[in-house]
Amino acid sequence: MIKTTETTSLYRHLDKMSTFELITAINAEDRKVPEAIGKILPDIERCIDAAYERMKEGGRLFYIGAGTSGRLGIVDASECPPTFGVSADIVIGVMAGGDEAIRKSVEHAEDDPDLAWKDLKGFYIDDRDFVIGIAASGTTPYVVHGLKDCRSHGIATGCITCNHGSPLADQADFPIVVVVGPEFVTGSTRMKSGTAQKLILNMISTSIMIKLGRVVDNKMVDMQLSNAKLKDRGTKMVMAETGLSYEKAHETLLLKGSVREAVEAIKKNE
Repeated sequence: MIKTTETTSLYRHLDKMSTFELITAINAEDRKVPEAIGKILPDIERCIDAAYERMKEGGRLFYIGAGTSGRLGIVDASECPPTFGVSADIVIGVMAGGDEAIRKSVEHAEDDPDLAWKDLKGFYIDDRDFVIGIAASGTTPYVVHGLKDCRSHGIATGCITCNHGSPLADQADFPIVVVVGPEFVTGSTRMKSGTAQKLILNMISTSIMIKLGRVVDNKMVDMQLSNAKLKDRGTKMVMAETGLSYEKAHETLLLKGSVREAVEAIKKNE
């Protein structure tokens, strides 16, 4: 297996570049990421639809990863409750080394082939769920063996990796392979590979939540009203749908707890 993620940067003498030369080159490389993703949209579609079919019947979506990939999965999962108003146990990020590894490396955690399944069993995972393994290299033991164990227990799997012909893709029922080319700093997959993973995770969770009815038109009608900015945004959404004044819309929003419930209550009483 040839790892594109490990091939030498297209740029030399980075340490001699000016700041503007550095950011110009990084920007040029970053622009390649959405182009690479655009070439594999059908694969992303298949993975999303497979996960959605399970989630609409009560299944959950799990992300498993290590290092940057694991952190990206945790970030995406953690943003689903405030954005879409779902329970925190609907989309779950699991990372080699646990919560401690979110901030700093946990030695050898990603190299343990049995650890992912142990972690997943802590959530009572079963064949109603869907698991996506995230690993730029496609060779991380924690992730590869995690998907292998899932499949042996009848659990459907997907993956996001940045190398062709990887062991991870071999263990995924719905593989997503996005090859973004050599990193600007050789082997630093937190750069283009991480950006690609983040963009694809956005597609996956957002599309599934829309299909689950958590967005009306283009609005986050179930978002959590957790700060003043979101309460203001929600109030204006209620105003736009009902024609109420800001004060009345704000009062109803806080009373009902969500844009969806506020609008439905107002329209029911018209």
